[in-house]
Amino acid sequence: MSKDYYQILGVEKKASADEVKKAFRKLAHKYHPDKGTGDEAKFKEISEAYGVLSNEKKRQEYDAYGRVFNEGGAGGGQGFGGFQGAQGFDFSGFADQGFDMNDIFGGLGDIFGGGRRGQQQKRGRDISIDLEVPFKDAIFGTERKVLLTKVSQCKECHGSGGKVGTEMETCSNCNGKGKIHETKNSILGTITSVRGCDNCHSTGKVPKEKCKDCKGQGVARKEEEISIAIPAGVDNGEMIRLTGGGEAVSGGVSGDLYIKLHISPDPVFRKEGNNLSMILNVKLTDALLGSTYTVATLDGDIDIKIPAGVSFGEILRVSGKGVPVSKSKRGDLLVKINITLPNKLSRGAKKLVDEMKKEGI
Repeated sequence: MSKDYYQILGVEKKASADEVKKAFRKLAHKYHPDKGTGDEAKFKEISEAYGVLSNEKKRQEYDAYGRVFNEGGAGGGQGFGGFQGAQGFDFSGFADQGFDMNDIFGGLGDIFGGGRRGQQQKRGRDISIDLEVPFKDAIFGTERKVLLTKVSQCKECHGSGGKVGTEMETCSNCNGKGKIHETKNSILGTITSVRGCDNCHSTGKVPKEKCKDCKGQGVARKEEEISIAIPAGVDNGEMIRLTGGGEAVSGGVSGDLYIKLHISPDPVFRKEGNNLSMILNVKLTDALLGSTYTVATLDGDIDIKIPAGVSFGEILRVSGKGVPVSKSKRGDLLVKINITLPNKLSRGAKKLVDEMKKEGI
């Protein structure tokens, strides 16, 4: 389930950019790890929320889909560049928003020289596809299979990168730590950062013999069949998220797959919430005297009784023939009456109409 960034910052969804900034400023000053009231996890969470809500484009994406589609496929949790190394946060996103870091963290000393914070886990790229769905399948639900060419976990070595049965040994590049410490000087002082070791994919171990299928990477680009369960009653433009269905990455977690549904229109039926609606053409005589019409619905033929004297535009409700809401409950079918008039009348018919007219009908 995606995070509620508005709740994290304590602002309403309609909050202005200034209100979002003010809320973050207050919380960041309270929870920064170098303060007595600091909370490292909470500070990371509010920084993540601000990184998305302070950016107009990312905020629009978050409001629409509940997450952010970053360039390169990273999730919303990396909205302004992520967290780098130990305590070395990347504050470039805050600078773009006009923040004075001394104003927020004044009196805390050099916050970049620490070494407490660990790196974020790597995450594969998200994938977004479009899928055409027939109207009937959208109403009752179905399962579709699609072929995608993407980077996936190697099935031969199950992501380890090693030949099946081979031993794992300590990575010589990071001495088994899984991470590389880097220190550099800047106008802000000494910045210490930590990055994952590329040689062992941050695991600290490497196989003695590499997997031939993926050449030791643990992932490989290939064609894969994906099963997509389309729930009953989906709407046009709705998005389905398959967690872990995106691209895999060495030493990390797979991204997500997003499927945007395009529902084909039906020539007879329309979806209105949990109900289905249709127009039924009824002859004038049947409207006056009443009749029974057989109607082909999405799940079989039904008989609809037309009451005598039915009016043009009147709606007849057929219970339980609409959109499935649960295994035992469905919406209704709404039948709108359209009374059709004859193009020509015979002499006998005209005479009958004249008699009706005399009677005030």
